[in-house]
Formats: sequence, structure tokens, C-alpha cells
Amino acid sequence: MLEVTTHKPVPPRAAGKARNLLLLMGPAFVAAIAYVDPGNVAANLTSGAKYGYMLVWVLVAANAMAMLIQYQSAKLGVVTGKSLPELLGARLRTGNRRAYWLQAEVVAIATDLAEVVGGAIALNLLFGLPLPLAGLIVGVISTLMLTVQNRRSQRTFESLIMALLLIITVGFLAGLVVSPPDPAGVLGGLVPRFQGAGSILLSASMLGATVMPHAIYLHSALSRDRHPHARRSAATLDSVVKATRWDVVGALMLAGIVNIGMLLLAASTLGGVPGTGSIEGAHAAIAANLGPVIGVIFAIGLLASGLASTSVGCYAGATIMAGLLKIKLPLLTRRVVSLIPALALLTFGVDPTWALVISQVVLSFGIPFALIPLLRLTGSREVMGKYRDGPLLRIAAVASVCLVVALNLVLLALTFSGRS
Repeated sequence: MLEVTTHKPVPPRAAGKARNLLLLMGPAFVAAIAYVDPGNVAANLTSGAKYGYMLVWVLVAANAMAMLIQYQSAKLGVVTGKSLPELLGARLRTGNRRAYWLQAEVVAIATDLAEVVGGAIALNLLFGLPLPLAGLIVGVISTLMLTVQNRRSQRTFESLIMALLLIITVGFLAGLVVSPPDPAGVLGGLVPRFQGAGSILLSASMLGATVMPHAIYLHSALSRDRHPHARRSAATLDSVVKATRWDVVGALMLAGIVNIGMLLLAASTLGGVPGTGSIEGAHAAIAANLGPVIGVIFAIGLLASGLASTSVGCYAGATIMAGLLKIKLPLLTRRVVSLIPALALLTFGVDPTWALVISQVVLSFGIPFALIPLLRLTGSREVMGKYRDGPLLRIAAVASVCLVVALNLVLLALTFSGRS
């Protein structure tokens, strides 16, 4: 008698759990846009062009810290049902609350400035548009994107941002197919080292462009809004916190691959090429060495980066204002107001790459103000209950904060001393 062998089907419960896990993911991919914005492009390309593979380890370390920090922010929003700005607003006195909002608002504006400028550079590279007009177009398109979030749903907005993240990934990594990196150089770049004050300055800039205050504020709000029913039961909250962990790991791994890919592309293509100290110069060198098609794909990736990141940055600014000032300014109104500084700089002929660099310096001021309160809250049993940070997580988080703050102090010192 013949035996019939059949494959065991996937248990419905296991398949259902996997599907539910995927459905719970999304907020981290929106926050991850902050990690592949035009500021990152400028820092990573400069690093690869000037120092080759030497600073790969900086991006690896920065991405590991970013995963930890963004998970802390997302977990805070899920467990408490409130954003980081809301929790701080409830704990600070009126004067301190307003002062705290002011520094956070300056950070949000600096972030938005860099992202609009980056998008404008992309339109200039693609179509030769004047920078002020290109900046205005970026503002209009990002306004339409925010309308999707405002009138439809967060999930629709997440899908739109994730689509742009895919374009960014292709745009910035396509060149590696034509000009693959040297494996030995990449491995050598994993060994921590510096080469003079210039490499320290650039490392601090890369870290400042990776760990961004507005993404920390925003992620807690995104997770809060995405999972409003997470606290219905202990089992539900457990599953959402688990999904949040996978969401952060997946999104930040993708962002890290893109960042490292940009540095590798610059190291394999732009080393020793003159004029690569700006995004425009780097684009010209990429197009000359790898062909115009790769140049166009790179510019499209930069445009997607500017559009996505400026939309997310505006969203973060509204979150900060609502939590600290308890003022809910319409997103579209805020978009118009926050667009003015960027358009003014582009109109008055300020060098766009210089504007990107200065915006990263401004961001470095805001990093401790976001990180230190975040760790105090996630380490509090009163706030987090059983989800309070354990000893190992707390040690890793404190070490990350100390390193981030120290390197940004180095960035400020070297910037204002004029050393390079």
C-alpha cells in the first residue's frame, strides 16, 4: 500500500501572529527618514570622499545607538499612551516648559531648513531650476504629502513615506552596482580610529546627522497614535511592544545600510576627486565616473530624501508644539511658516552646502535635551511599570548618551575654533 506524503501546513495561529506583527509595524519607518535626510547625504559623501573607508565604524556605531534610542522613544509612547513632549510638558513649570519648547523649536526649524535645501538642490540637479523656485516646489509637494496624513490616516502617510524610503534606497545604492567597494577597505573601516581633527569633526557631524532630536520626539507620538488600544490588556501591550522592537530594528537597519552605502560609494568613486566638498560636486563626480544614468538616479534619491524628511520634520515640529505648549497648530499652517527660513536662505544666495553644515551644528545643541529626559522617563518604574529599562539596557543607553553628547561637544568646539 502506498503512503501519501503531505507537507504540513503552516499553523493558522503562527501565520496569524506573523501577519499581525507586520500590521503593527510602520511608525519606525517614518522616524527612519530622519536618518537618511540631506544632512546625512552631505556628511556621508564628504566622509567617503575625504577619508575613504576609514569612518565606516562611526556609522555602524551611530546606527546601533540610533536603534536603541528610537526603541526607547517608541516604547515610551506605546506604554504611556503619551508622547515625550506631552510627558515633559506635564512635568515642567510654565517658564521651563516654554524655554524647553524654544530650543526644540529651533532644532525643528534647523532640521526643516536642511531638508528643504536638500530637496531644492535635487531639483536643481535634475531640471536646472533656480534654488528659490525649487525650494518653493519642495514646500508645495511636502504640503500635499502632509494633507494625506491630515485628511486620511497615519497608515496611509506611513505607506507614502515607506515608498519614498524605497526610492531613497535605490537612488543612493544604485552606484554600488557599477562601482562596488573594496572588501578589504570596508573591513579596515570597522576598526575605530581617527586621522587628525578633521576626521573627528566629520565623525561628530555624521553622528549628529544620525541621532536627531526631532525623530526622538516624533517617534513616541507616532507609536502612541498608531497603537491607541495597546493598553487594553497586558497581553496586547506585550505584543505591541514586541512588534515595536522589530519595527525599529527593521527600519533602522535599512537606514543604516543606506548611510553606509553612501559612504562606500563616495569612497570607491570620489576619493581624490576635486570639488566633492558639496552635494553638487559629488553628484557631478558620480555622473562623470559612473555615467549620467547613475547621476540621475542619485539625484532622484536626494529629491525623495528631501521631500520625505521635510514632511516628517514638519510633523515633528507640530508634535513638539502640541506637547509642550498645548497648541495644536494645523500642519498646513506650520508647513507654510517653517518654509520661510529655508526660502529666505535660498533667495539671498547663501551657499546651500554651508547651510546644511550649520543646520547640523544647531541640531547638536538639541541632542542632550531630547536624550537625557527620554532615559530618565524610560528608566522610571512609576512611568513605565514592568517595561522600565533593565540594567543592561540602561547601561547601554547611558553609554550611548554620553558618547553622543561628548562627540557633539567636540563638534561644537572644533567648529567654532575653525579647525578642520
